[in-house]
Amino acid sequence: MIYFVTGNKGKFVEARAIIDDLEQRNIGYTEVQADSLEEVATFGIAEVMRKLASPAIIEDAGLFIDHLQGFPGVYSAYVFDTIGNQGILKLMAGVENRRAVFRSVVCYGEPGMEPRFFRGEMEGRIGYAPRGEGGFGYDPIFEVEERTLGEMSLEEKNRISHRARSMMALKEWLDLGRP
Repeated sequence: MIYFVTGNKGKFVEARAIIDDLEQRNIGYTEVQADSLEEVATFGIAEVMRKLASPAIIEDAGLFIDHLQGFPGVYSAYVFDTIGNQGILKLMAGVENRRAVFRSVVCYGEPGMEPRFFRGEMEGRIGYAPRGEGGFGYDPIFEVEERTLGEMSLEEKNRISHRARSMMALKEWLDLGRP
């Protein structure tokens, strides 16, 4: 059993569809202001290890928009809670270059070992209006091949998403016996 420390039910559902041996724990940890997802995850997993002292993962993800020089990036959750999808669409009004990348870093920790990182990325673009009822967060405005993530089923999203890719990398490592 591996604890996935998150308060985000959507993240847990996506991860559990890939790795059966996960249990959600919403114990919270400090998300430091940092320049990279890896820095946030490193600080977070150290705190989680002090609290749990058992195998655990945390995941940090961000939406990096080219026209906005990578914003909201590591601040994606805060920005979503503050201005939401409508705020991002307002920032992108009149912009032609709508390229964006979702990045995910999963950090695995267990007592007595250095944390391991698993990364995933998905390229797409910011749409012009929210579409779809699926997913969470920025999913209704993030387009991949003319569809938003919000228009995809969990199975479809988990074939291509940044989080699925980082979780699959973790799963492969676990299946290999943690070399």
